[in-house]
Amino acid sequence: MDFYLSALLLGLAYCGMGLGIYITLRIFNIPDITTDGSYTLGAAITAALLTQHIALPFILLLTIASGAMAGFATGMIHTRLKINPLLAGILVMTALYSVNLSVMGRSNIPLINTTNVIQYFHWSTNEQYNWLAVMTLFAICLWLLISWLLRTDFGLAMRATGNSETMIRALGVNTPNMKVIGLMIANALTALSGFLVCQFQQFSDINMGIGIVIFGLGAVMMGESLLGFLNVQSIPVRLIGVIAGCVLFRIIIGLALTLGINPNWLKLVTAVIVLIVVGLPNLKTKKSS
Repeated sequence: MDFYLSALLLGLAYCGMGLGIYITLRIFNIPDITTDGSYTLGAAITAALLTQHIALPFILLLTIASGAMAGFATGMIHTRLKINPLLAGILVMTALYSVNLSVMGRSNIPLINTTNVIQYFHWSTNEQYNWLAVMTLFAICLWLLISWLLRTDFGLAMRATGNSETMIRALGVNTPNMKVIGLMIANALTALSGFLVCQFQQFSDINMGIGIVIFGLGAVMMGESLLGFLNVQSIPVRLIGVIAGCVLFRIIIGLALTLGINPNWLKLVTAVIVLIVVGLPNLKTKKSS
């Protein structure tokens, strides 16, 4: 039972990253590979500062700001230097590997006997339940924040930039700046996931972000598949689908591990799950047509 509860907690911790990928992939139609680096950046800064006994609220703000700066770098490379967004993301992700290693000072930082976010939310004697309360609170706050943002005039301009860049530019909207801001928000959310996961797992590792973007893409598409049966177009409901996709994805991976699959094959299992989620709707469409 604790194993599946841990999978649920990790899924909730990843919801920031899932919402960030939803913004880049579904709002701006940009496959942002920066995610691999900004996720680790959030964990690296959190672990490095926690071992220096820095106040957690300051670490939280610094983590969000650092993720935003990673997105800013990708956005500027893409919009100002006119480089393909996929390549821009790869360049920043590669650069962030060195940045993260410098921040951590080594490849791995354990967080045993350090202050973490649980000490601010100690409601139960069972630590897992405290984590469940914290992760749920973060997920609800992020859902409310992004739902509100995407329904404001600014959010509508962001969505219009992804739907019809030429049209919204003709209305006077600075579309390059919109993309940069969107990438900053997305990577700030991703860094927030790194902030939570490293505290929950009690360590930060230089390689913990490798392939995480695949998980995020799979979670977003899985959430959309879940809501596809309901034909829902509401933004808040679609964001709930993204969060549900993150949780369901982690539970499926947890189920695969309990069935005895070698952890060395975990990346392969993840890729197969994403392939199934992405491929099945296309097979159904082809069959119906």
